[in-house]
Amino acid sequence: MRANSPAAQFTDDRMGVMTPRRLAPFAGVLLLAGCSVIPAAPDADIRLPPANAGFDYQLGGGYELPVGVTVVARDSTDEPADGAYNICYVNGFQTQPGEGARWLAEDRDLVLRDASGDPFIDPGWPDEYLLDTSTAAKRERIAAELHAVLVLCRASGFDAVEIDNLDSYSRSDGALSFDDNVALAASYARLAHDLGLAIAQKNGAGASGQLRDAVGFDFAVTEECARYDECSDYVAAYGELVFDIEYSVEHLEAACDAVGRAILRDVDLSTPRDPDYVFVRC
Repeated sequence: MRANSPAAQFTDDRMGVMTPRRLAPFAGVLLLAGCSVIPAAPDADIRLPPANAGFDYQLGGGYELPVGVTVVARDSTDEPADGAYNICYVNGFQTQPGEGARWLAEDRDLVLRDASGDPFIDPGWPDEYLLDTSTAAKRERIAAELHAVLVLCRASGFDAVEIDNLDSYSRSDGALSFDDNVALAASYARLAHDLGLAIAQKNGAGASGQLRDAVGFDFAVTEECARYDECSDYVAAYGELVFDIEYSVEHLEAACDAVGRAILRDVDLSTPRDPDYVFVRC
């Protein structure tokens, strides 16, 4: 349906009520005590996204940037947008959709198993298996696998990476821990910085300040921080470098007030060719 919120606050397009893309935000403040990680040190030449910039989230396929958008996130298999700051989406703690069979065939011990020996599946995304981050040896091998994806991001011309599903441990029935995933995240940050890429925090709002310091995250890409009342946690850690996506119109205004660079997207992150496409920005 047509937007019926105050037009002065938003730019363009249709709005409807969507279901959330991710349903497992962190609950409460998580502590890093006992988490043995070495934070990444970004090189002085690593470029951060511009503050207060127009933003779009195009994981469903790249398309011409909307007017005023200069920061965009696209999938690692996509091409970066000309003339923009480009963020490369990487699923760092679960298998990419369609790649579960490859992981089971080539690195089956890196896929987390339940008590029955079946792969742990993300209940919100049934084509994604959780990766087993429980030991240093496995984390090292997972990071080596994903290093090739980060190299591709850099070679394609992306400026930064967004590593998704840091919170996968919360869907593991206790088989994984927060510290396990933080340690792997720190490896990703070191690899990204070594390649000249900035790295965004994704998930883990309640520990944002600690994650910034322990992992080396440079900014944040968030989903539904207004819906889950998490925006202030990210802003406290990253200031003006927080880029939020909301999937329901009722939360957009609050996100715009809290973050300033929030957008409303349809839950499938479709392209303008799709009749369900939604893009509205502050």
